[in-house]
Amino acid sequence: MKPKKILKIIAGAIVFLTLPTLLLFGFLYVKYDEDLPTGTKGEQAEQLATKMLNALDFESYKNTNYIEWTFKNRHHFKWNKADNICDVYWKNYKVNLNLDDTSSCKAFENDLQIIGEDAKALIAKAINYFNNDSFWLVAPYKVFDKGTERSVVTLENGKKGLLVTYTSGGSTPGDSYLWHLDANGKPTSFQMWVDILPIGGLEATWTDWTTTESGAQLPTFHKMMVLGLEITDVKGVGN
Repeated sequence: MKPKKILKIIAGAIVFLTLPTLLLFGFLYVKYDEDLPTGTKGEQAEQLATKMLNALDFESYKNTNYIEWTFKNRHHFKWNKADNICDVYWKNYKVNLNLDDTSSCKAFENDLQIIGEDAKALIAKAINYFNNDSFWLVAPYKVFDKGTERSVVTLENGKKGLLVTYTSGGSTPGDSYLWHLDANGKPTSFQMWVDILPIGGLEATWTDWTTTESGAQLPTFHKMMVLGLEITDVKGVGN
């Protein structure tokens, strides 16, 4: 077969495989992409954030010393929240994270400790897993974290939404989330403007809640378009 014909076949295969993806992305972009709304900072925003925390019994969450969960059947976490250390498990790896002192973290493969650059890579991966997967579990409780800014946004239905921007911390500072709340202030969904997603304003549900032994309210499932994010084995223990 001539080289020119081979190149044509390869080019055709690339177009065949990528064109539907590009068309789908273009459709989703036009349908869902929204600009980040401009909110109003001040007392009303602080009150709305406080109302949301009260609806979720923030005191019970604060008094929760231990949280355990599995994210999408891929990553498992045992978080000693009181001491801010967490064991992260995936595949045949385990990482002991000290979230206040990452220099003391340890990485293991098949229960054998890994050292050097391989350990650093595994620890960095575990930190990213924790930052992402714990956010899907406890994000509503983080609205007053250091480095956050809160503002009120008037939604299309006339209700008030709470826009929270993370100016520092986590793996992707600068991300913003617009919380949609029910009449009592409990979250029902949020829209995201985050670096990891090319489409701004995608919405994910926050409706499948469970109340742990400690009284903390934590989600067990999120739906985003046709995708589902399942959180299982959720436990929360207090004092």
